[in-house]
Amino acid sequence: MIKRIALSAAAIGLLAAPAVQADETTEMTKGEKKLAKMLEGRVAGEPESCITTFGSRAITRIEDTALVYKSGDTLWVNYTKTPDAIDDDDYMLIRRFSGSQLCKTDQIELRDRFGNFFSGVIFLDDFVPYRLAEAEG
Repeated sequence: MIKRIALSAAAIGLLAAPAVQADETTEMTKGEKKLAKMLEGRVAGEPESCITTFGSRAITRIEDTALVYKSGDTLWVNYTKTPDAIDDDDYMLIRRFSGSQLCKTDQIELRDRFGNFFSGVIFLDDFVPYRLAEAEG
């Protein structure tokens, strides 16, 4: 009986192994590739819940992946809690509660570009700063 249970457990382990291996080799999405290219040569810093934004600098949307805000040499990336809601067919209405800062508690409503109807919500997460890596000397 114990031998049969051990063999069953081993067989289940062998069946599960290819599935785990497939997850490790999954290709990056188009959005993930675009973000990776933007972040080449940069190092992630400590995440922050709010960032200071100026004027009308645009937030770059990377479809199904993240929102990116550039401030000087720093790229602030918000991977959001709902990356699948990020879509080029929509525009964002941002309701800020912190003045010139954009915080993870702010609300982002999505509207369809063509019909102006409600199409979703983006829930922000912490903003991760990516700065150029220091050259080693």
